[in-house]
Amino acid sequence: MEVDQFPRLGENSGAMNASNSLEALAGRAGERLLARKLWLATAESCTGGWIAQALTTIPGSSAWFDCGFVTYSNAAKQALLRVPGELLEAGGPGAVSEEVALAMTQGAIARSRANVAVAVSGIAGPDGGSEEKPVGTVWLAWQWEQRRLSRRFEFRGGRAAVREAAVVAALEGLPLLLD
Repeated sequence: MEVDQFPRLGENSGAMNASNSLEALAGRAGERLLARKLWLATAESCTGGWIAQALTTIPGSSAWFDCGFVTYSNAAKQALLRVPGELLEAGGPGAVSEEVALAMTQGAIARSRANVAVAVSGIAGPDGGSEEKPVGTVWLAWQWEQRRLSRRFEFRGGRAAVREAAVVAALEGLPLLLD
């Protein structure tokens, strides 16, 4: 499968307003999923279930939202989503990588009735960053059938701001995946 990268997604993720509120973004994603009769699963690490929470605030989301996996630890990523251990081991790309985010979407689809998935893994801070992957580094991936999209972000701000920006970008990406 080929992986595409969104060129401009999430550029405004730090600034919430009425036109891109979480509810509006989740609603747009839900409309597209429902119109195509698709089911969605989320696979989340640094957002801790916030994407699933935003989606399930939409009335009627039970018609298109199947489940959410919160896999904060590497062990949970392996056990629940079947992320290959070599991706997470020393010498591998690590938990915050395109490879792991894509493996998380595949695992979410394989372990649910969903045919669409969004995954997030990142470093929300305040600790845990490195020169290669500073605090605010987030990988998002989306998958629908054979179409896989991914994007690396470097969000600014504190822990809450990084997490919220990741949720916004995840929701922005769903309609783009399905269009």
